[in-house]
Amino acid sequence: MSGRAHCGRLVRIGEAASRSGMAPKTIRFYEEIGLIGPAQRLANRYRAYSEKDVHTLRFIHRARSLGFTLNDIRALLSLYHDRQRASREVKRLAIGHVQALDRKIAELTAIRNSIADLARQCHGDERPECPILDELEAATH
Repeated sequence: MSGRAHCGRLVRIGEAASRSGMAPKTIRFYEEIGLIGPAQRLANRYRAYSEKDVHTLRFIHRARSLGFTLNDIRALLSLYHDRQRASREVKRLAIGHVQALDRKIAELTAIRNSIADLARQCHGDERPECPILDELEAATH
């Protein structure tokens, strides 16, 4: 087994994946990049995860579902495990993420509006003229 202490019942990667909502491949990737510690190994060399590991995987899954980057999640996990943390650091990360989301929403809204404007200009009939294709062609020159 790895250097981590044995904490109660261990589960194999399939069960850890099922309980965390992640694919086994994703769990192995997070292990590879050090987002989670290396799995313990059973006598048959299968990866084994503790309840604490599964809890951490669920934490990561939820943070990813909220769009946090892997670097942000690494920082959030560090803060989560630091009982002496200042909540202002967690809030700073969350506000930074909201600002990034606001920028992305503005970019996507501008793209959406451009496409909607082009669609309104298109007659959508049997004629070959199409402002949508004309605009896409103009962008290549």
